Amino acid sequence: MRSVLQEKLKLLPDSPGVYIMLDAEGTVIYVGKARVLKNRVRQYFHASPKPSKVQAMVDCIADFSYVVTPTEVDALALENTFIKKYKPKYNILLKDDKTYPYIKVHMGEEFPHISITRRVRKDGSKYFGPFMGGISCKDIIDVAAKVYHIRTCQIRIGAAAKKPCLNYHLGRCKAPCAGLCSREEYALCVDKTLSFLSGNYEEAEALLTEKMHTFAAAEEFELAMEYRDRIAMLSKLRLRRITSMPRDVDADIWAIRSNGLYAAISLLVTRRGVMQGSRNYPLEEGAGEQGEDILSFLIQYYSAHELPHEIITDAELDEALLVRYAQEKAGRKVEVIHPRQGVKRELCDMANRNAAEYLEKSVSAIAHKNDMTKNACTRLKQLLGLRRYPKRMECYDISNISGVDKVGSMVVFTDGEADKYSYRRFRIRTVEGADDFASLKEVLSRRLAKLGTEEEERFPKPQLIVIDGGRGQLSAVRQIFDEMGVEDIDLIALAKQEEEIYTLAQEEPVRLERRDYALRMLQRIRDEAHRFAITYFRNIHSKRNLASALEEIEGIGKQKRVALMQRFGTIDAIMKASTEQLMQTEGIGRELAAHIKEYFEKL
Repeated sequence: MRSVLQEKLKLLPDSPGVYIMLDAEGTVIYVGKARVLKNRVRQYFHASPKPSKVQAMVDCIADFSYVVTPTEVDALALENTFIKKYKPKYNILLKDDKTYPYIKVHMGEEFPHISITRRVRKDGSKYFGPFMGGISCKDIIDVAAKVYHIRTCQIRIGAAAKKPCLNYHLGRCKAPCAGLCSREEYALCVDKTLSFLSGNYEEAEALLTEKMHTFAAAEEFELAMEYRDRIAMLSKLRLRRITSMPRDVDADIWAIRSNGLYAAISLLVTRRGVMQGSRNYPLEEGAGEQGEDILSFLIQYYSAHELPHEIITDAELDEALLVRYAQEKAGRKVEVIHPRQGVKRELCDMANRNAAEYLEKSVSAIAHKNDMTKNACTRLKQLLGLRRYPKRMECYDISNISGVDKVGSMVVFTDGEADKYSYRRFRIRTVEGADDFASLKEVLSRRLAKLGTEEEERFPKPQLIVIDGGRGQLSAVRQIFDEMGVEDIDLIALAKQEEEIYTLAQEEPVRLERRDYALRMLQRIRDEAHRFAITYFRNIHSKRNLASALEEIEGIGKQKRVALMQRFGTIDAIMKASTEQLMQTEGIGRELAAHIKEYFEKL
């Protein structure tokens, strides 16, 4: 095999691109980018000493492939795509890629409104954030509405004036929709709101304090306490201001600390001179150099988050490449700064302390997580004699009551962790009555039919399928495998009562200690499949029952059912509607509305 690799190495081009390392089973174990593919890939196969993680990866390489790209920046972007797609074992992975809320002022409108969003777009709006914890965006918007009367509704303001809503009467909006506020007057409200969101809290704090004292003097203590809480929130915001940092600086500060086996990356976020928050990420060390690993991590992060004007770090990485990537993605200049002194150096030191402290506290947690996930997968392969490491495991379950509203679930674990984006639900279409075997056969037939088709890109082939049940369920599914010619997927069943594992390789079930991580992983995926199926079943069963409930209400014929659904949209909305709201439906008077309300209250 190595001789074949040596021949492939000779054919590598002098071009930038992405290389993909594969193990003996054809599983992607590492993805990297290179300025010159020939030089970078050959380094792995030199006899020179390597870090233990790199050597472990090299020992697993059975083959490799590569993709040539026009530039190194293109290679960086493609590497990020492949890492997200394959989740290779020896790459550093950003597993928690959740986005954070921003406050958005919709400047494209004649009378801009304010809202919360998690996606920053180039649409001419003003964005403030991200807000990473400790301060609620809703509380900040509440202050903006109370103090500056900027509207929070999404109503379109046209030529025809509308009736002022409750916000106007509460002093939270100037009602431009009702023509009670000129464009110039409202523009002043927007300008003051933008100044407030940019970190100028003094005016808002003074106005809130004045109103608090007014309400307290009038003995309206609940309102006074509400304003007191908003003042306290502004005080917290003021304390986050970094006085020695310019107000026009938006910066992310990154630090990485490693013990050679595990690593921690710390992020501090500042916007307009205000500390927005921090995050720490526990990681396993990757098989690349540390500079490559943190660069790869940053690209994964910024593929889902807004780029700041400055990235501050003392980590060694390819600064020029990151700048070029950021400029192409953001369409503007992004500086990468390695500070030596001043406030930016202090922030860098703070991030390093956070990373070091988090690494020290999280090492045991990371090790335990590996035992419960990747190491459990490796152990399962050894204990059950599986043909391949079960990187992708799928588990199926059926749920129904007396054959009614039959559904199936498919739950996916990748490297022993729940991969919820890959979960799928099935409505059973062809089975009559409560026949779980037939239902399972339908679900698996529909799933396995995607193998070898264009849809396999979205539904990759699993290495292992887990069935909830015993020998009977295993035999039933094996028949499906035989009928469809599936030969390269391992199949096991987990019997719930004794937690015995049935395989196709042996007659007797495998019994593991209850504390065994491999068994606990199988229990997690089995229980998750059951939970997912039950949740789906209850959802459609309750909807069907509620939908039919309208037909059972005396005095509600087809015409009135249609009118109710057109007005409220869902059964749930009808259930929550008040008697007065129900009366606004055509053909529904007070008596009938009260009857409908009483009916749903008794359910």
